[in-house]
Amino acid sequence: MRVALDPAAIRRFGDDLSTLFDVAHGTLLVAVSGGPDSVALLLLAHALLGKRCRAATVDHGLRAEAAGEAAWVATLCATRGIAHATLSASLPERAGRTRNLSSRARKVRYDLLGAHAAAIGASAIATAHHADDQVETLVMRLNRGAGLTGLSGVRARSGAVIRPLLGWRRAELAALVRVAGITPVDDPTNRDARFDRARVRASLADATWIAATGWSRSAQALNDAEEALDWVAEQQWRERCRVGGGEVVFTPADLPFDLRRRLVARCVDAIEPGADPRGGAVAAAVASLGRGYGVTLGNVLCRATRGACDEAVWRFVRAPARRSP
Repeated sequence: MRVALDPAAIRRFGDDLSTLFDVAHGTLLVAVSGGPDSVALLLLAHALLGKRCRAATVDHGLRAEAAGEAAWVATLCATRGIAHATLSASLPERAGRTRNLSSRARKVRYDLLGAHAAAIGASAIATAHHADDQVETLVMRLNRGAGLTGLSGVRARSGAVIRPLLGWRRAELAALVRVAGITPVDDPTNRDARFDRARVRASLADATWIAATGWSRSAQALNDAEEALDWVAEQQWRERCRVGGGEVVFTPADLPFDLRRRLVARCVDAIEPGADPRGGAVAAAVASLGRGYGVTLGNVLCRATRGACDEAVWRFVRAPARRSP
């Protein structure tokens, strides 16, 4: 027997979703792996939106069980009258910063979901990231020495992707699925100690002192600060950077370090689109340029020069081709 969701939970979800999505008119594509978090998201979205809730499962072909899990989600959706699609594609080869398996799988996943959303007229893609995911992400990034950008955590919106469950705990989502009489998919990789997130999750499992929703609010505050700095950087890009003749010229003057860092990264991207140098490398380059030393980021040569009024001027050009030994 199917159990109806708690109306209070549906109202709460509606309030959260309405800050990110047009609840009255929009079609929402829900990414469903079959785990308890994504199944809870599916149930809440369907209860709120009805046929304007669509679902998709991505099968990367990385695990033998994945095809069966996608079929399980398809059956669950069919019993509830939810349109569902299974999406699959081969992983791309290693390239640039997309070195590890999870990064490559993530790119495929969002590319497939984005294409399917466009095909069905969905205005947003919802994923089931929640407050506990946020805590795990922040801990992992603190361990790596992340700056403000990294500590912004999981964002509630990234382009067409929205995450309406960032104020919800893992346990309450699992309880919602359990009360609905559904036994979700169990993905063993969530407990595989070879993965950073699985190790962090296991370590935090008994940390009752952590207030996950408080961490989420802090991450959102950091995200707001990140957006403000991005806005300022955009103004400074127009005022201080000139692009032309295969060169970008940047006058850093008295800008604070973090704005210099953002603008140097943008100068590099203007010369070599998609280079996306790591944050630590960009920070080191800014420090070197500030001391008057030239550096190379990817295939971009960054030089510290002086202007007509003896002000610092940083120039960015494509580096000469390296000679073969």
